[in-house]
Amino acid sequence: MKYYIIAGEASGDLHGSNLMKGIYAEDPGAEIRFWGGSLMDEVGGTLVQDYKDGAVMGLGDVIAKAGALLGNVKRCRQDILSFDPDVVILIDYPGFNFKIAEFAHKRGYKVFYYIAPKTWASREGRNRKLKSFVDRLFIVFPFEVPYFESKGIPFIYKGNPLIDAIDGSAAMAETREAFLHRHGLEGKRCIAILAGSRKGEIGRTMPVGIEVADRLHAMPQFRDTVFMVAGAPSRSREDYESHIGGRDYIRLIFGDTYGILRHSDAAMINSGTASLEAALIGTPQVVVYSFAKLTMAVVRRIVKVKYISLGNLIVDKPVFRELIQEDMNAREVGDEIIRLIEDGGYRSRMLDGYTEIRDALGKSGASRSVAKAMIEELRKS
Repeated sequence: MKYYIIAGEASGDLHGSNLMKGIYAEDPGAEIRFWGGSLMDEVGGTLVQDYKDGAVMGLGDVIAKAGALLGNVKRCRQDILSFDPDVVILIDYPGFNFKIAEFAHKRGYKVFYYIAPKTWASREGRNRKLKSFVDRLFIVFPFEVPYFESKGIPFIYKGNPLIDAIDGSAAMAETREAFLHRHGLEGKRCIAILAGSRKGEIGRTMPVGIEVADRLHAMPQFRDTVFMVAGAPSRSREDYESHIGGRDYIRLIFGDTYGILRHSDAAMINSGTASLEAALIGTPQVVVYSFAKLTMAVVRRIVKVKYISLGNLIVDKPVFRELIQEDMNAREVGDEIIRLIEDGGYRSRMLDGYTEIRDALGKSGASRSVAKAMIEELRKS
């Protein structure tokens, strides 16, 4: 069968690559054409456009690139018609993918949506589009089951693909000694800083991370600590180095986020998929996030969830702290990192919570199970 897959971000590229592996395993003769990234490209198929070429980060970027975005939508529609797939598979990225969902549905193509838009948190009106334009939703969190049941949206749940991505990564097999040697950090304690993937997030998070690093570096017990900043795949060194300012105890590393998390004693993480990855890897963490003031006023009116972190949402309790807006400051974050490292009981309770999170997400093999379920849905029709 013929599959047209669209992923527009780094996380979509990761999950798309594992989904493609599952599709090829279940349907060896599959023809796959996709919008994605290097991870999907490594699996096979035909890459139409790299997500980095069309990435937008923030409202200003959307306005500046409006013409290019509309051009990409038009190009994608034409490419779908030329390829004439059996199914169009959309991975997250709702701003773009809802436009394609409507087009593909009206043209008579099967439409599957993998990794649902977070309508349970905000913008619930998008559920009407899911009902109207999507044949089957493939969800990845257990708390989404009762939500989408209550909305009458057909879905399939086969677990969470992050477990496969993490457990199958080379980073999980590498020893701490090998990791430190590879980065020239022998004998160092490491603390991770993950500042997000959008330029605005980095601009708000990095100054606090730098101030935390400065504060801890001045303490005798952290004098030999290296603060590892994990560069996001869609960003450049320039996005971070203006904040780092030549500090030799802060190291910017691209392409090794799982290794950074696995071998760090603690992590400061801008809320997002990375916080769930840290929980599955086992890295004690504090989650931070801040919005522009106007955005925060809107967020407080429309967001309906108790927590901003997926890990805490999954078990419906605060396994790790979330420091938001005014609480996201160097004193609060620094004190929390010190506690994560020095308070063994506190650390142990967090790791017990991580076990609950992993257990709630189900067993490994989710990506192939989703691929198999998609193929079964296609064969039914």
